[in-house]
Amino acid sequence: MQKLLLNQNNYYSQEANFDYMSVSQFKSFMECEARTFAELRGDYSRPHSNALMGGSYVHAAFEGEDEFAKFVVDNAVNIAKKRGMGKLSEFVQADKMIEALKNDKFAMFALEGEKEVIYTGELFGVEWKIKVDNINHERKFFSDIKTTQELGKRYWSDKYSQYVSFVQAYDYILQMYVYQQIIFQNTDEIYQPYIVAVTKQDPPDKAILHFDESRFEFEKEYVQTYLPGIIQTKNGEKEPIRCEKCDYCRSTKQLKNTFEIEFLLE
Repeated sequence: MQKLLLNQNNYYSQEANFDYMSVSQFKSFMECEARTFAELRGDYSRPHSNALMGGSYVHAAFEGEDEFAKFVVDNAVNIAKKRGMGKLSEFVQADKMIEALKNDKFAMFALEGEKEVIYTGELFGVEWKIKVDNINHERKFFSDIKTTQELGKRYWSDKYSQYVSFVQAYDYILQMYVYQQIIFQNTDEIYQPYIVAVTKQDPPDKAILHFDESRFEFEKEYVQTYLPGIIQTKNGEKEPIRCEKCDYCRSTKQLKNTFEIEFLLE
């Protein structure tokens, strides 16, 4: 069966998400199979988050003036205060983050390139889709803006069994590995990935991050290990595993038994 030919209008569509795996979908399945399966079926939508919208707002500012203006108009109800007197605090801070990057020559150099480029490819027998924030074919690199609380904040990671930076905590290394592989399949060139990070502090901090290639081997094994089970769930071949912690699981939980208080801390 022929898969959907992707473009800017249908990239995030239900059909595209069924036809292709993506990094965000893989991460979502790893967090909670039941919630992700319900989203794919159209039975559940995640609640609006101003924090996530703030990140999208910062991204949109670097896609081009027309694209940013359209984003602001399309999302005006979420950006403006209820009485129309200016922007909500998240977006006032986002404006400062945008300016922090725009006033930095090296950051803007790292963001030079073609915007929002879509590629598809195959990894481990599965078709993937990616949308690259910024890709520079002349210099053979791609880059992605990431917003975070603080550059040096530590997060506990069950995946790595240790405290890690926001880059590992939010699986950005995994994203860079997948993107590099799919870009290679489409260009026959190895492009170097960079993260342009900017913080939500006032004033914002910022950094441009590169990756030791040895980090990608772990991500390759990680995806290779968990992808078959995810595809089985996505295809309806096995019951989705519930995390019992997310919004979806809490809203659909049905109690069947008691448990000892020790399990409250698991």
